[in-house]
Amino acid sequence: MFDTKIAIIIREDLAIWQKLNVTAFLMSGIAGANPSIIGSPYIDGDNNEHLPLSIQPVIVLSATANVLTNIRRRARDRNIETAAYIEEMFETGHDDANREVFSQYSLEEANTVGIALRADKKTVDKITKGAKMHS
Repeated sequence: MFDTKIAIIIREDLAIWQKLNVTAFLMSGIAGANPSIIGSPYIDGDNNEHLPLSIQPVIVLSATANVLTNIRRRARDRNIETAAYIEEMFETGHDDANREVFSQYSLEEANTVGIALRADKKTVDKITKGAKMHS
């Protein structure tokens, strides 16, 4: 049904609250960069309107720190835009501070805890090689 795939890859050793937090932040990056994936509002049985959701399924994977670095590198090498979250961002309290701490680390130095991307299905599968379905 879709030519593209959305994948979010989370470092497997994070606390549950961190996994959920990072997933939410990363999906907001995908939605912000791809507004066409947001559908129409939902209307419940009482005629209450609710916010629209993504029209496209999202796959959530987990991986080791090493695999996350490899995924970031593969995406960069293929010119695929990503949303990334590094461990140091857990210590900040707002967006400006997140960007400041993020800018201090190169791809190889960063302690990446999550990455999200949307691209052609086959490309996403190649980039995310080594990650597994989150459980």
